[in-house]
Amino acid sequence: MQQSTVNNYEAAKQLYAKHGIDVDQVLEKLAQIKISMHCWQGDDVRGFLNKDQDLTGGISVTGNYPGAARTPEELRADLEKAFSLIPGKHKVNLHAIYADTDEKVELDQLEPKHFQKWVDWAKEQGLGMDFNPTCFSHEKSSDGFTLSHPDPEIRRFWIDHCKASRKIGAYFGEQLSQTCVTNVWVPDGFKDVPADRLAPRQRLKDALDEVFAEELNPSHNLDAVESKLFGIGSEAYVVGSHEFYMGYGLRNNKLICLDAGHFHPTEVISNKLSSLSLFADGILLHVSRPMRWDSDHVVTLDDELIDIGRELVRGDLLGKTHIGLDFFDASINRVAAWVIGTRNTIKSLLRAMLDPIEALKKAELEGDYTTRLALTEEFKSYPFGAVWDYYCEKNAVPVREEWLSEVKTYEQDVLLKRGNSFNRG
Repeated sequence: MQQSTVNNYEAAKQLYAKHGIDVDQVLEKLAQIKISMHCWQGDDVRGFLNKDQDLTGGISVTGNYPGAARTPEELRADLEKAFSLIPGKHKVNLHAIYADTDEKVELDQLEPKHFQKWVDWAKEQGLGMDFNPTCFSHEKSSDGFTLSHPDPEIRRFWIDHCKASRKIGAYFGEQLSQTCVTNVWVPDGFKDVPADRLAPRQRLKDALDEVFAEELNPSHNLDAVESKLFGIGSEAYVVGSHEFYMGYGLRNNKLICLDAGHFHPTEVISNKLSSLSLFADGILLHVSRPMRWDSDHVVTLDDELIDIGRELVRGDLLGKTHIGLDFFDASINRVAAWVIGTRNTIKSLLRAMLDPIEALKKAELEGDYTTRLALTEEFKSYPFGAVWDYYCEKNAVPVREEWLSEVKTYEQDVLLKRGNSFNRG
């Protein structure tokens, strides 16, 4: 470890210690947090079961940067490179379409064996895994409906797919000794104002009841449900709204997923965490960056990400919150996108842990809002960066922007040799 990094860290420790903050303990706590890094950034949400299928379900990926992963082996290599530049041990989040198999298999027939290569790889890498049924980009979702479809045969197909996905998730959890979160999101909705808002939601509720009917070991698999405000093709009405899933999740003891881009433009998920934590058994986050809509931009260390970190830390919510990422950008280096977003998410938690939380709460309780504001502002210029640099070096990953040169080298040696696999606007 470079002596300058150690010296800066020791100086920072002394400053934080004046406010009763034990930085060594903070880093020990930070090391226990696992971020679930989404695989679909690496290949623009194409998957491997049917790569020629157009993206549907309101999902759009723009850009033509060379080097998208074309095979499971390439995707795993890219993930390994990204994880080598991110401090800590984390998880990989898979969608069902990323099955690694030579067998021609439909979504409703998927089994754990179709993901065995992923499990073996995760064991080698010391990673956990999360899972998602893929209820989009399929001929049986072409009209915009899946679990709430009025056709019982099509609805049955998606119910069976989600049931199969839960068993795959449970297999991940059992094999890796890390609980898998299996998250259900469906794109169902109408482009224009529907005549009947209730019936599709009744069908969705009944379908979910069937999906979740089988009890699974919660140490292996936890179920989550994810809402959305609107999507491309479902601008007027989404069956699985926030109110629907919040009600369903609370009544049925499911994790409630909050995606940063799935609410009104002026809504933020950071402000929802404290309320939801009082009633929900657990929370799943899909940390993304909406830009005017649910555009899934790469996560930056912006005000909302900082506030998410603060709410999780100040409310002591990390023990009941599962943090996952959900963004995809094909206009930049895809490995770099993973590294930037994941490092920023970890930074937001570290920043929050280095705040004078007890002093701020004490001042607020006593009505001393002057002290609350003064400390909040002064700590913005405290040497958080020195602590972050030390944490990176301690975990044998590059400090600051040094990781970028490794990504550029990987791009020249590996990614550019793949060329452009797909054309996008």
